[in-house]
Amino acid sequence: MRQAKRLTPEFLKQLRSKRVAVIHPKDADGGVLMQQLQRIGLTQVHAFWPPPKTLPDIDIIFCAVQPSSIPTPMECLQSCPGAVIIAVIGYENPTVFDDMLQLGTSGVLTSPVRSSGVLAVLVMALGINEELQSLRKRMGRLEQKLSTANQINEAKLILMSSRGVDHKEAYRIIREQAMAKRVTTEEIARAIIHASSILSF
Repeated sequence: MRQAKRLTPEFLKQLRSKRVAVIHPKDADGGVLMQQLQRIGLTQVHAFWPPPKTLPDIDIIFCAVQPSSIPTPMECLQSCPGAVIIAVIGYENPTVFDDMLQLGTSGVLTSPVRSSGVLAVLVMALGINEELQSLRKRMGRLEQKLSTANQINEAKLILMSSRGVDHKEAYRIIREQAMAKRVTTEEIARAIIHASSILSF
């Protein structure tokens, strides 16, 4: 079960250390957003408008996403691939939603921006991003595990064919070689596959 995010002193301390970029016109919404971020205690908040080509190292980005003469700064946001992105929208239409999906936003603020929603969207966006990062790591581990299993199975098939043994004996050979050479079974499997491809060639 997913652990609930709590507003503990430690969490608030971590939140206040985040580096924040606000890419938003200098209007009423932008002013309210900047003021509330400062009230929350965020000390590293930088405002940008018009959008720059690149950003410095940033943890959280509030970005205006709206149908206007100035397009959503995709290239700018891509310069901070690990940042949590929160969209600030004034319209709900397919163009805005498409931009939000392309950006991979973790939270949304609607216009007019109100001070009461800023902390809530920050907590939710950080929680969602943390969950996504955890899932990506888990997926990476599973993919690595599957790749290892496939390589070992391929090496077992090679041994079964070349030595006339069953799959249990083939795995025993791989494991004994790994123990003797003090390497992993995956490394032995790769060596068997590599040797087989050279001999076949």
